[in-house]
Amino acid sequence: GTFPAKAGPEGKLFGSVTVQDIADKLNEGELDFELDRRTLVLGEPIKNVGAYEIPVRLHPEVEVVVSVSVEAEEG
Repeated sequence: GTFPAKAGPEGKLFGSVTVQDIADKLNEGELDFELDRRTLVLGEPIKNVGAYEIPVRLHPEVEVVVSVSVEAEEG
């Protein structure tokens, strides 16, 4: 998913993108199930624009990776 966020000129976010933000965005999409934020493996909130690969642990033996893009908001 793509996350527009307020960012400074160097790409540092004024806030952060958290596991809850990512789970909410993924749950808005076309998943056939509700994704729990605890399944996302994110050490700390995202604080810079860029592309990120976030592991999602669906089951102890099943892990997938979702692509997250954080972009500076226009204006």
